[in-house]
Amino acid sequence: MNNKELKNKLTPMQLNVTQNNGTEPPFQNEYWDNEDDGIYVDIISGKPLFSSTDKYDAGCGWPSFTKGIDEEELLEKKDMSHGMIRTEVRSKEADSHLGHVFPDGPGPTKLRYCINSAALRFIPKEKLEEEGYAQYKDIFK
Repeated sequence: MNNKELKNKLTPMQLNVTQNNGTEPPFQNEYWDNEDDGIYVDIISGKPLFSSTDKYDAGCGWPSFTKGIDEEELLEKKDMSHGMIRTEVRSKEADSHLGHVFPDGPGPTKLRYCINSAALRFIPKEKLEEEGYAQYKDIFK
């Protein structure tokens, strides 16, 4: 998608986050406290990225996940901006900035994917088939 198409499709916040490595405010974004069952897809490409079954409340104010649906769709890059050394997470298909991954999460992976809501679109489990994501229904059985 070119810049003009992106500007027509995305809100200013979505554009800033995905294209300019921006960050939305904590606790003031669409999915930080979403507890519904479903999957989170890349706002630009529609590729499935995360599942609500791997989402948890990390207390940081952004949606946090222990892992991705398909690790191949998540790219990690060293990020040395803002005087910190972090690992940025980008979507493979659209090369969108999603957020960062930290080694302070729960469970066996100990990972916390801290992701901007503005980079995601939520598909409730009841609408997976209708939205073309029927193959992900088994996640919720």
